[in-house]
Amino acid sequence: MSAAFAAMLRRLIATGNLDLVDATGKRERFGDGQGEPICLRLVDAAAGRAIAADPALKLGEMYMEGRLLVEAGNIFDLLSLLKRNGVRNAATPMLKAKALLRLVAYQVNARLPLNRNRRNVAHHYDLDARLFDLFLDHDWQYSCAYFEPRGISLDEAQLAKKRHITAKLLLQPGQRVLDVGSGWGGLGLYLAESSGVDVTGITLSEEQLAVSRARVAERGLADRVRFALTDYLDLDGSYDRIVSVGMFEHVGIANYDKFFGKMAKVLTKEGVMVLHYIGRVKPAYAVSPWIEKYIFPGGYMPALSEVLPAVEKAGMLVKDIEIWPMHYAWTLRAWRERFMARRDEAVRLYDERFCRMWEFYLAASEASFRHDRLPVVQLQLARHQDAVPFARDYIAEAEAKLKAFEAGRPPLAPVRF
Repeated sequence: MSAAFAAMLRRLIATGNLDLVDATGKRERFGDGQGEPICLRLVDAAAGRAIAADPALKLGEMYMEGRLLVEAGNIFDLLSLLKRNGVRNAATPMLKAKALLRLVAYQVNARLPLNRNRRNVAHHYDLDARLFDLFLDHDWQYSCAYFEPRGISLDEAQLAKKRHITAKLLLQPGQRVLDVGSGWGGLGLYLAESSGVDVTGITLSEEQLAVSRARVAERGLADRVRFALTDYLDLDGSYDRIVSVGMFEHVGIANYDKFFGKMAKVLTKEGVMVLHYIGRVKPAYAVSPWIEKYIFPGGYMPALSEVLPAVEKAGMLVKDIEIWPMHYAWTLRAWRERFMARRDEAVRLYDERFCRMWEFYLAASEASFRHDRLPVVQLQLARHQDAVPFARDYIAEAEAKLKAFEAGRPPLAPVRF
């Protein structure tokens, strides 16, 4: 038995039903025996030592490499069990010191005067487009869906998200709309078709740009929707409305003043902005080292206390704050189930190691939203006091009109790539 790993599990697992089998076949049980059984197998002794020495990084790496196997239950079940028991309970002085050093390194790195935006985006969003087709909805919305009412499908929830955001933008025909971090173009197409606005979408992903432009041509919207490979720092001109969904997490905590300063500069005096991003209940100052290394380099999920000072400094007014506490957990569950149902196709695209990495990413993210109190935040911002009605009734009224539009909207063709 890996003594160090087993000792860590003894400190951590008070409730649950976890078995650990080492490379020699020796088995040890942890927890109080309650709940569905989970069984882990260490393929080699070194894997257990690695996890015990650096669980924040090595648990994911050992799973990716196939040196930690989950033989009963699945990786989400394991991560959920760890979080329910409180992973901090297993932290030794050495692990606390390692976490502190990582925090300092992250903060120093985040403040270096380097623009890594394009490189960081390419790391994740320029993956083979066929990968995203395996698990996203038909419109390729790669951000939190809005499960209102609860129990609707992923496709319906992603449509509800677009509808809700559009309602908050208070659009009028002919207005100029900027979509910052426009993804594969689905929101921009929806805004143009539902509200008769002129949309400019910017992205730093060449893969997303190509797909977005092809979709514009297919819908016959080239006169009203355009996409460009542009950094938000290079924006000029002015826009009546700004929307940004799932991009702010990549701005970097040291760049919030620049971001909101630029948004305030290009937003007209009577303009409205809706910002949709992943937040947290209090500052963390760093991110998971595994997520930083393999999934979202440079990413950070801020607390409101870290965001609002930059909003105020830019001279913008907060008109509405909406919190979605569990919607991303439900979204990630849908993505994970869809990915696992087509996992064999992902193996053919990449390899087994990549698929185990992607599975760990989706499972770890879902576990975090379920157990770590991570919300999705929607901020509605403006430059003028009267830009937005003083009551929220207009949102439901606009959504009702948008539902009528959706009923007659020509179906979206499958995303071509």
